Amino acid sequence: MVSKAREFIEFWIENSVHPVEQYRTIGASQDVAELARRLVAAAKEQGFSDADLQAEIGDISDYIGDRLKAANRAESERRKPA
Repeated sequence: MVSKAREFIEFWIENSVHPVEQYRTIGASQDVAELARRLVAAAKEQGFSDADLQAEIGDISDYIGDRLKAANRAESERRKPA
């Protein structure tokens, strides 16, 4: 069963971590430290602590960095001519 903290993290990542090509997206950031701060702040508003997040994903900055790289990779693959 997926925890509420995990559901929140996945929702936040999906809505907040965008590939660099979407730089015009309001609020899109490629700064892992800034994204990590935003996730922690948003999680606190939902009643989740840093420990709750770390229990789900380990190091918050590492996790966001990995998701950001994956988003950028997927976007660059999508933009390659067929």
